[in-house]
Amino acid sequence: MGWKPRQSDRMYRSVVYAGKGVFAALRLPITVSGTENLPASDPLDGRSRRAVPGHGAVVAITHFGYLDFAFAELVLWNHARIQARYMISKRAADHWFVSPVVFGLGHVITDRRAGADAYDDALAKLRAGEYVAILPEAGVSRSYTVRGLKTGPVRLAAEAGVPVIPVSVWGAHRLLTRGHGFSVRRAWKAPVRVHIGQPIHHAPGLDVAEETERLRQELQDGIETCIADFPVTPEPGAWWMPAHLGGGAMTDAERAAADVADLASGRHSRG
Repeated sequence: MGWKPRQSDRMYRSVVYAGKGVFAALRLPITVSGTENLPASDPLDGRSRRAVPGHGAVVAITHFGYLDFAFAELVLWNHARIQARYMISKRAADHWFVSPVVFGLGHVITDRRAGADAYDDALAKLRAGEYVAILPEAGVSRSYTVRGLKTGPVRLAAEAGVPVIPVSVWGAHRLLTRGHGFSVRRAWKAPVRVHIGQPIHHAPGLDVAEETERLRQELQDGIETCIADFPVTPEPGAWWMPAHLGGGAMTDAERAAADVADLASGRHSRG
């Protein structure tokens, strides 16, 4: 793409309110816990939170469906008018319709052939006080359990000197996920549960692999918190429930094998 629109707070607000309108039209009940782990709200006359150096964070979000990011952003916006800058693949950002929006919202474009550029862009935003949101599973987990994470969130947070905030989203995959398209009937009044975990701070000289596993466990703990009081009782074998809870989703072993098969066939299960 040649021309790129400038980052625009007005565009961000417009997209957020459009999304809120869609969720309201579907009458989606959204239950949130852990908001005390987010920064305090700014009473800036109802306008967007301004980036303040030293006050940003990496937001790590689970990825069971294609709308998880939207519900996470809704919580961030409602709580503190946070305009998170999401890391988005170049393949998705290059779409003629999506591209102007991605650049206008100030998101970070990731390219496997030039990963250092995206890392540096995200790092600069964090140091400027922005919130950078990442779905570190790098693709939908078809077992509906949190799979192994990329190390990017931990490395970025440690280098920028900011915390990682774990955000677990449960129920959004019932609206739209891999192998299950959107259905108004299924989405109507469908509950969504979001849990924000305690911020994770990293000390110098951290073990990246160890801290990444710690983050994965925090995200999984958040999912289990969401499932514990989810207002829908699943039928035995329900496709949207994890296998270890009697659901019909892939087991972790089946999901891992399917991911390997996708990569071998050229499909990007982790993209």
